Amino acid sequence: MPADTGRQVDISKEALLETARRLKNEGFNDLHCITAVDRKDGIELVYIFYAMDKHACTILRTRLTLDDLSAESLAHIWRSADWLEREVYDLFGVKFLNHPDLKRILNPDDWTIHPLRKT
Repeated sequence: MPADTGRQVDISKEALLETARRLKNEGFNDLHCITAVDRKDGIELVYIFYAMDKHACTILRTRLTLDDLSAESLAHIWRSADWLEREVYDLFGVKFLNHPDLKRILNPDDWTIHPLRKT
């Protein structure tokens, strides 16, 4: 069976948690990647999910404004989100609400900057 090349869905950050739960219930059993893009006027979060048995992929994108760089954590739904969210926090300064252990993962704990931020 050929792999589904995926669908991209833009959602509000308020819809992130509900959408993620729905994807989990639909069989998307792998949160493969969380990354971020600094768009200068905000941060775009990008989530890549796979449903291995369906050979399907879905990409969720949501935008955060510079005055509120926070989003709900998905770590209680997918364990892989734990370290992926820590990496985005460390590099971009996005705070994941209700994360079980949000702290730096790559850079020294005493750094006050997030090295991939443009602003």
